[in-house]
Amino acid sequence: MESRVLTGAATISGIPRLRARPLGETTTCSFLPASGLIGPPVSGGGNLLSWRQLRPSLLLDASSPVSPISPAKRELLRPCFAAASNDSAGEAKAVGFFDKYPALVTGFFFFMWYFLNVIFNILNKKIYNYFPYPYFVSVVHLSVGVVYCLISWAVGLPKRAPIDSNLLKLLIPVAVCHALGHVTSNVSFAAVAVSFTHTIKSLEPFFNAAASQFILGQTIPLTLWLSLAPVVIGVSMASLTELSFNWTGFISAMISNISFTYRSIYSKKAMTDMDSTNVYAYISIIALFVCIPPAIIFEGPQLVKYGFNSAIEKVGLTKFISDLFWVGMFYHLYNQLATNTLERVAPLTHAVGNVLKRVFVIGFSIIAFGNKITTQTGIGTCIAIAGVAIYSLIKARMEEEKRQMKTT
Repeated sequence: MESRVLTGAATISGIPRLRARPLGETTTCSFLPASGLIGPPVSGGGNLLSWRQLRPSLLLDASSPVSPISPAKRELLRPCFAAASNDSAGEAKAVGFFDKYPALVTGFFFFMWYFLNVIFNILNKKIYNYFPYPYFVSVVHLSVGVVYCLISWAVGLPKRAPIDSNLLKLLIPVAVCHALGHVTSNVSFAAVAVSFTHTIKSLEPFFNAAASQFILGQTIPLTLWLSLAPVVIGVSMASLTELSFNWTGFISAMISNISFTYRSIYSKKAMTDMDSTNVYAYISIIALFVCIPPAIIFEGPQLVKYGFNSAIEKVGLTKFISDLFWVGMFYHLYNQLATNTLERVAPLTHAVGNVLKRVFVIGFSIIAFGNKITTQTGIGTCIAIAGVAIYSLIKARMEEEKRQMKTT
């Protein structure tokens, strides 16, 4: 157990007390601890100071203005100095790789976020090519994630945060919007090309701005509205000449945009001190219960009659189960990594990263599936993505300015 002494309030045996100095005279001592090492103030005007931190500073040389330690006592204290040095080395070694290279770790988070997102979208679309049941697949996505969360809680990584009835009431609307947005996104993925769905989903900032202006009563600057014009124009251009266009895919993607907009609104009302990993776990559990009834009602009879058998005949039972498991795992992990990445970077950085993620997904999906796109669709997609980038940059800078104003 470490000994503790009072700086300025007690003496150490064997070391003379420092002489008193007149008021106004300052003294600079080489053994004052760095900021953060001095403990809270105590009665008598002193501060608690760790004996382990003080110990190395007592080995003063003969030229010190403080009375030097005798050679005999110096020899007695030398093992203590060595022990303290070993402790300091151990503490230095205890600094993990994550703390030593934060930029590298953040880059890894971005890479894994992009990688898992691209793999999820490609595998998800491949499943729909032989198993076109988006309601059931949506349930699988959430089910795998929920099982992952339950296992993580069981082993204490992370430790499950308790939830009360008040927080549950706040999270239910968020989870319902999350479930609706997730299901309709998958309906669109199953109906049209992945690249086209993501082009339509780039309209989400437009719906966010409209909801903030007309539902929350917030004033949206003209610059933000103007930055959204290229998004609307680009999506319109891409939709008019999209070869895989159908109304089911288009309307489903639009409903997904609206659902995720309301999810953002309810999320602001459900702000909590709980960590993001636990919050997302609870939202996934609630969303799973919301998604199960529609899957049974809309696809249950078809799955029982021929849906499962047809998929097994096409790819085999092992591949079918394996595809469903991994697509669910990729879905949960990329969403969790997106949340963790947001916690590590500024809003501006995350906004840029989110736009680049959509570019990666659209580009790799076109390459993976060999989708043919018209020149107008390609130009429209680029214009829409550019508009999202401009909007995200302006909005992130505005939020950063507001944050700085609050701090000052």
